[in-house]
Amino acid sequence: MSRLLLLLLTSSATLLVFGLWIPFKAVVAQELLELAWAESQARQTQARPWPWADTWPVARLDLPQQNDSMIVLAGTHGESLAFGPGRLTGGPQQTGPVVIAGHRDTHFRSLKALETGQEIRLQDRHGQWRSYRVENTRVVDSRSEWIDTRQLPDDTLLLVTCYPFSSVDAGGPLRYVVQARATATGDRREQIDTVAGI
Repeated sequence: MSRLLLLLLTSSATLLVFGLWIPFKAVVAQELLELAWAESQARQTQARPWPWADTWPVARLDLPQQNDSMIVLAGTHGESLAFGPGRLTGGPQQTGPVVIAGHRDTHFRSLKALETGQEIRLQDRHGQWRSYRVENTRVVDSRSEWIDTRQLPDDTLLLVTCYPFSSVDAGGPLRYVVQARATATGDRREQIDTVAGI
């Protein structure tokens, strides 16, 4: 009887540890990303959040109406998207629209609440914010429709995630796209103090 109890307790503890590992890792990763973002801003260089990371922070995305803010990483490969949304194209040294992709069930779950006219803000490594206004949201089928960024104005921001938000099937063909344009104040690039700038 005691062996059965010991086996049951060991199994339960193992399941508990594995169940808590992913949320624990996500919390720790966000703290490390915040530190790397502050270092990137302070030193004006690419700062990796941990020594073996194959990505680094490139921007901060702020959704004020959803009270949501997140660090945007370089690239969109699977490992980096587990820790935050990734920038596909665009940025301070590049011309053209900015495209950021993220997972629907983690960092980009708040996109479903964005409405036309709401503000989105993007902070660059220099601490400057650029404001955008949501123009539209739409669902596209990645099997039949491509987003041609060459046909978009340079001051466009696209946020892309999988769809539907409540689906348990990962990797479906539908994508939810939020399209926003820079506002007049966003073109001025207001300077805001950051942790690194204090």
